[in-house]
Amino acid sequence: MTFTFNIYAILLILFGSVTIALAFFIYRKGGNAVRWFSLMMFSNAIWSIAYGFELASADISQIKILLDIEYIGIATVPLNWFLFCLHFSGKECWYKKPLNIVSLLFIPVVTVLMVWTNSYHHLHYASAKMATGTPFPMIDLTPGIWYQIFTIYFYLIMACGCFLLAIKFRKSDPIFRKQNYSLIVAAAIPWIANIAYLLGIRPLGYVDVTPFAFVITSFLILLGIYKFKLFDIIPLAREKVLELMQDGFFVLDKDYRIIDYNQSIKRYINYTPNLKLIGSSLEQLLPDQPNFLEMLNRHAPGKIELDVPVDGEILSLEADIIFLDDNKINNDFIIIKLQDLTAYKKEAIRSKEQSNELERLNQLKDRIFSIIAHDLRGPLVNLSEVLKMIANNQISNDEFRNISPTLSKDIIYTTDLLENILHWSRSQLKGYGVNKEVFNIRNLIINEINYHLPAAELKKIKIIHDVFPGEMAYADILMIQIVVRNLLNNAIKFCNPGNEIHITANYQKNKTMLVCIEDNGMGIKKEVLGRLFKDENITTRGTLNEKGTGLGLIVCRDFMIRNDGNITVTSVEGKGAKFCLILPVGELN
Repeated sequence: MTFTFNIYAILLILFGSVTIALAFFIYRKGGNAVRWFSLMMFSNAIWSIAYGFELASADISQIKILLDIEYIGIATVPLNWFLFCLHFSGKECWYKKPLNIVSLLFIPVVTVLMVWTNSYHHLHYASAKMATGTPFPMIDLTPGIWYQIFTIYFYLIMACGCFLLAIKFRKSDPIFRKQNYSLIVAAAIPWIANIAYLLGIRPLGYVDVTPFAFVITSFLILLGIYKFKLFDIIPLAREKVLELMQDGFFVLDKDYRIIDYNQSIKRYINYTPNLKLIGSSLEQLLPDQPNFLEMLNRHAPGKIELDVPVDGEILSLEADIIFLDDNKINNDFIIIKLQDLTAYKKEAIRSKEQSNELERLNQLKDRIFSIIAHDLRGPLVNLSEVLKMIANNQISNDEFRNISPTLSKDIIYTTDLLENILHWSRSQLKGYGVNKEVFNIRNLIINEINYHLPAAELKKIKIIHDVFPGEMAYADILMIQIVVRNLLNNAIKFCNPGNEIHITANYQKNKTMLVCIEDNGMGIKKEVLGRLFKDENITTRGTLNEKGTGLGLIVCRDFMIRNDGNITVTSVEGKGAKFCLILPVGELN
């Protein structure tokens, strides 16, 4: 091939080469939208360089070969432009459908084949000959029918891409405005140049000014990259990222009105389809937040926690306030990020509850071990030693009769202690159930009185009950039996000989039953009274020096709570004590 270079050819080849380098540079910036734009520039470069060599050629056969190369770029320019616009506007899923991609590729592929085989059918160019009256050799082409079809396709697909950009830019933030303008101006120049060439407005004669227009476009894009940071931040990134984020975002103006938001924000406010967020005031959407508004008024960036009622539930939100003038962008805008901390707070509360439960169980374990080590071991050791002495004939029958009352007390104490430890320990285990049923409270009380009669008669204590037949309670009968047993045992323990114990049971107006066990014994000291039911191991010797386990009242309180009841105590030291149980009631079927 032979070439005679002129100024037009040199400029096209030179700037086409620059466009290739620029396309490669932009491609490396990453992102699908950016890469489709760089492919469009590469198509422009093929068109420009091949057209430059065409203008430097004088042989028509050589020019036709270069035309074949040119159309690789010409046919793919509108395609790459449209794909770039799809990605830039977030519509890239459209072309991924097989039918759509075939329809996009059909015209470009057929056009290239038409140009390459034009000498057989002349559908693209009706005729091709060397022009006369031009300053340098050029080809004079007469368009054919397929040329007209391709021209319509070219402008239609370019117009569709520009329409997508226009919609995108209309919704974009002001921060992207300079980027948008530079891209729109750059895209418009080749349009104007090509339309003028087709309309016969040809300042350079037969020379097509469209490739030169693309050279200007390349320089505008280059200017946008360095001055406006084009493609460093694009509106697509904002929309894609913010709409997918779980955190909610508000953009406010200086009057605290909403000018932008993402979809996640709707979960953090009382949103309804009729509510127009744009233009609404922040106080309208997040009412009753004085501390939050005070931070805004003080122009104080930072984080603050908000409790916001949404659909009947209180959400714990963390609001992060960002004033854009801190970044020297614009002092009229405020960004509010709302993060939902409700789940984290619930988890923190649950973890704290588990920690408290674990600590409580550890204390329970320590208390049980302490009781077993001190209170349970002593009586068993004493009993073991006495049995050894009897086996070794070291003690007479009279001596055994003298110590047997003490041993009997120790055995009764040990039995009560083991019973309380067993029931209390089981009740503290997770999953231990309460088997509620309707039962006759009078029968239960009479059975417990009969159980404690020997101990009461030993101290000459009278037990009087005033419970009518047929009075029913609804609770776990075993638990209530243990509660009554402990309270009756304590009453006997702290009564002096000749005292009385009164047991009553009456229905209350609030559909509960009040069961009271009252004695006129030694009573409870004022400083001890306030410590009862406080998970403290309080033990006090009885009137005849009887020992206590320190677990009885703790068991009573736990069992009453588990049965949706309560236990109270009143006492005057020296005049006795009165324990009352509040129980749910039931009726026989």
